[in-house]
Amino acid sequence: MTKSKAALKKIADQVEACRACSLWRCPKAVAGEGPVDARVIFIGEAPGYHESVQGRPFVGAAGRLLDQLLESINLKRADVFIGNMIKHRPPNNRDPLPQEVEACRPFLDQQIKVIKPEVIVTLGRFSLGKFLPGQYISQVHGQARRISCLGLKLVLFPLYHPAAGLRNGQILSSLKADFINLGRFLRTIEGSLPEGDIEVSEKPKEEQLSLVD
Repeated sequence: MTKSKAALKKIADQVEACRACSLWRCPKAVAGEGPVDARVIFIGEAPGYHESVQGRPFVGAAGRLLDQLLESINLKRADVFIGNMIKHRPPNNRDPLPQEVEACRPFLDQQIKVIKPEVIVTLGRFSLGKFLPGQYISQVHGQARRISCLGLKLVLFPLYHPAAGLRNGQILSSLKADFINLGRFLRTIEGSLPEGDIEVSEKPKEEQLSLVD
């Protein structure tokens, strides 16, 4: 096991042992999964019922849609790292509480530092809020933005959550189109990131990276 893989395993063990909030009582923790050298990290909100039972992210209906969307841009689940803001399921799939988000924040931050992705794809408003607080997903979805996060320079690509696409046909259409743009964008960067960044600790400037025609 490489040093980086060992570091991800250590984070997963810490998630399993965490008692920082009451959510630890759910059946299984869901630390996240994917290769340690993933170019892209997908970040959702929190595990649902099926995720909590299996201990894996995005394995229910929303996960099946995510798999299809990945396939539409020639990616597989094994190519990317998939995780959530919250590592345990909130009761009845309610929204995470601020103290729960804060309790899980160190785990996600450590995963980002270990993986060092080129692109972070946020799925839904909760993960968007971590990087672009105060922004609305309806206004920024599908727009690539340079950010500086945890000492890393990378690109943020906000998307609607797949679960929202399952509930709303218009959102689903936007999600499919945004994924196509994501695939086109990933082909343009080819391992190198544009210069210039947005510090996520401050109020971000409105700066969007142009996509290829």
